[in-house]
Amino acid sequence: MARELQIPVPGGVLHVWRKGPGPAVLVLHGGPGLSEYTEALVGELEDGFTVYRYQQRGLAPSTTSGPFDIETHVAHAEAVLDGIGVERAYIVGHSWGGYLAMHLAAHHPDRLLGLVGIDPLGAVPDGSEADLGRILAERISHEGAARALELDRRALAGEGTPEDALEGLAMVWPGYFSSPVDAPPMPALAISIQCNAGTFESIHEQFRLGTLQETLPQMRVPSVFLLGAASPIPPEHGMASAALIPGARYEVLDDCGHFVWLECPGSVRRALDSLTV
Repeated sequence: MARELQIPVPGGVLHVWRKGPGPAVLVLHGGPGLSEYTEALVGELEDGFTVYRYQQRGLAPSTTSGPFDIETHVAHAEAVLDGIGVERAYIVGHSWGGYLAMHLAAHHPDRLLGLVGIDPLGAVPDGSEADLGRILAERISHEGAARALELDRRALAGEGTPEDALEGLAMVWPGYFSSPVDAPPMPALAISIQCNAGTFESIHEQFRLGTLQETLPQMRVPSVFLLGAASPIPPEHGMASAALIPGARYEVLDDCGHFVWLECPGSVRRALDSLTV
């Protein structure tokens, strides 16, 4: 059973789950603004690593209020490491969490033993946003695509309701998988419109500044990227991110979409093990 703890941060707390023995692995979930959903990944890692995952700011049981900028998200990841008493850890980030992991690695490389990016939002503008929206729309009906696009637009503008945003996500959910007709049911999720919109505003600013393009080439952290060949985030975005990091590797996984650990079980564990050799 996972152990739960609260880590204090300015203005509130972060809720952390801990499971397994061995070297520390910190998992960063995607979204932004989604509830933590990586519990299934823990089963792949927990027999050889102590896996920590936490609910990012914006949703309970963590603090729900902002700020929601990249600097705050990076500071929170570091605060979790401090709070669990871990000087250095392996960082595993999925989707937006992979993008966050790159910022953490670029600004605090001394805290990382290694980095695994799972089908991340790319470091090079626009990170895949346009491709992601286009491909997901192509994988559902024309009417559904129009409705999902409007709901997504409203969410990014900080408008609408969480229910609207979840409706849009449910509509495009099958498109995240290599075979949409065989996609598993969407898990029960919650979403913070404010966190999603605020974080994306900060992501766009970081793209404008070219932060990761400038900082990642200076980084010396063993890194590997797992990219789904059939993901709505085309692999070239992850490949471009890996190209910025000295010595980074990438693997494009056939018959695999965005949620790599669900469609290609064992791939994340193998990637992580490759960094421990």
